[in-house]
Amino acid sequence: MFMNIPGPWNPIFGRLPMLLDLHYHNPWIMFALALVVAGGGTVLAALTYYRLWGWLWRDWLTTVDHKKIGIMYCLIGLIMLFRGFFEAGMIRAHQAMAVGPQSPGILGAEHGFLTPFHLSEIFTVHGTLMIIVAATPLLVGMMNLIVPIQIGARDMAYPFLNAIGLWLTASAAALVMVSLFVGSFSHAGWVGLTPLTQLSHSPGVGVDYWIWIIQISSIGTTVGAVNIIATILKMRAPGMTLLRMPMFSWTALGTNIIALTSFPVLTVALFLLTLDRYIGTHFFTADGGGNFMMYTNLFWVWGHPEVYFVVLPAFGFLSEIIPTFSEKPLFNHAAMIVATMGIAGVSWAVWLHHFFIMGQGPVVNTFFSIATMLVGIPTGVKVFNWVFTMYKGRIRLETPMLWAVTSVLLLIGGGMTGMMLAIPAINYVTHNSVFVVAHFHNMFLLIVFALFGAVTYWWPKVFGFYLDDRLGRLFFWLFWGGSVFVFVPMYALGFLGMTRRLDYIAHPGWWPLLILEVFGIALYTASVVAFVLQIAVSLRDREKNRVVTSDPWRTGRSLEWATHCPPPFYNFAATPIVHDYDEWAWRREHGLTSLVPPHYADIHMPKNSMLPLVLGAFATIFGFAAVWRIWWLAGFAVAAVIITLIVRMFQKDVDYIVPASEVERIEQAHLAQMDSEAQQSLHAPNEAAPGSRIATS
Repeated sequence: MFMNIPGPWNPIFGRLPMLLDLHYHNPWIMFALALVVAGGGTVLAALTYYRLWGWLWRDWLTTVDHKKIGIMYCLIGLIMLFRGFFEAGMIRAHQAMAVGPQSPGILGAEHGFLTPFHLSEIFTVHGTLMIIVAATPLLVGMMNLIVPIQIGARDMAYPFLNAIGLWLTASAAALVMVSLFVGSFSHAGWVGLTPLTQLSHSPGVGVDYWIWIIQISSIGTTVGAVNIIATILKMRAPGMTLLRMPMFSWTALGTNIIALTSFPVLTVALFLLTLDRYIGTHFFTADGGGNFMMYTNLFWVWGHPEVYFVVLPAFGFLSEIIPTFSEKPLFNHAAMIVATMGIAGVSWAVWLHHFFIMGQGPVVNTFFSIATMLVGIPTGVKVFNWVFTMYKGRIRLETPMLWAVTSVLLLIGGGMTGMMLAIPAINYVTHNSVFVVAHFHNMFLLIVFALFGAVTYWWPKVFGFYLDDRLGRLFFWLFWGGSVFVFVPMYALGFLGMTRRLDYIAHPGWWPLLILEVFGIALYTASVVAFVLQIAVSLRDREKNRVVTSDPWRTGRSLEWATHCPPPFYNFAATPIVHDYDEWAWRREHGLTSLVPPHYADIHMPKNSMLPLVLGAFATIFGFAAVWRIWWLAGFAVAAVIITLIVRMFQKDVDYIVPASEVERIEQAHLAQMDSEAQQSLHAPNEAAPGSRIATS
């Protein structure tokens, strides 16, 4: 123990004796605990009953296959998304109950059902969850799933490192769940502003959980960014120049350049804050000679590029879905590339608009106002190009397209309100109001809509069967209704002057709008039920809905549709040669849709490894020990991580060769399940158009 911290501490258990003083009588915490224990127990019992532990270990926990890693990223993100959604529902329900001085209070609250401290915790964990361990893993998961196939690669450039990134993210998610029951979470807001996060103002362990969760997940995201950038730059198939690369891969490249350059800034900011809390430095403590504005600047130097880190992949989803269901090429592919990288570049010059009102002067405000508005130019280019792609297209409003078109509409709404907030004069009026909350939820909603469109779009490719369409459309309309009823009233409340994070609503005239928000939350809840049912029914009917071609939508355009559904672990039987940025559409036009290579060859693949999982486990132990200041355990975990890495350095047996005969057997098994069109290709493997090259090497 380096600082004179309040409360009990001993060398063996650190601050764990504090648990005796915490509020375990809170019924919400006990309800959540019962829910998690029941859910976790059910899963463990099912795995044991069906004897799936061996399968789980061999095929998933130790895998380095980018597709399975992508699926696990998405699973973590979905679980955290649903938990964050549950907390959002609690916030809106509480505020609707806490209106007026006569509103009753229950469960120890003066108004509503949450005490102010508990409400602050929920606000904080909701924001942290949704950004760090929900949106980020979901988007990284989609990049893992699609990018290597879309560029014709066998795997990621560094499969082992890819697995480490996953298990560090899982470690952060595990600590989020542990914090719910063992201790508490930060109540200082998801941005962690100082001095609220200093030890003197937050002496509990909540801020420490917040710090270590973000630090561990940030390392995972950073190593993942290195991997995706290296994969895109070094492992593209022959013929795939950068200008022929599909738009989703371009947005993945821009996204991960942002991640690689912004997450280290957050790491440094939180490291300095950690030093303030653990050893008593004064980087951010004003009364000790520090500067808390330095923290704010550093945080938003990461925080605003992070907005584009999550929004650019969504733009990539739209750029793949809209051309497919418009049956046209993406309008002006080159302009879309320039716009993508333009957004990534400008994202670095806008952070200060988050504190326009802090008195930095009109010149500085003007610079950041103009910089923020500049983002609208490349974003506008994208919107116009998607519209021109649909113009005179053969538009099919299938479920992925419904999500995509709605996402574009949300982008227009969020973009327009963003332009309003970029003007300092308007920002002075609306700052800290729920108008701002509605705006940034508007932007994140467009990501969620694009994401669910992408999940529906690529699901047949990844799993080999379609999602149930009837329940998918029900899910979409309920989700859309929830978005309208929650966020349109929130925009209105912001104009009426309602500020953020209110525990008690003093203005009774706002009550009808708050009730509309609760109705929207009810629709969201129904949409979650529809989504879960959609997954369950689709799994039940997977044989009936099996995909019998490599292109389940029949109008796919990019390279990922040139392999099986689902792709084999080596992705392509032979490395494809690329002729166009819409490679699959080009092959369709030239009669080169055969999936049979001219000959089979041995394939080099990486072996599974348990070490990434071990590293993730030790990272979790370290995070827990650092939160509770159990120094011997933290030291043990660090030593274990170092030893594990050394063991990896000396491992020689890390890869293997898939013989050509085995590749041929797997391919024949896949082709035997395909439709008559694909079967015909078995007998005419390389009928190329006159003058064209053979499509495989």
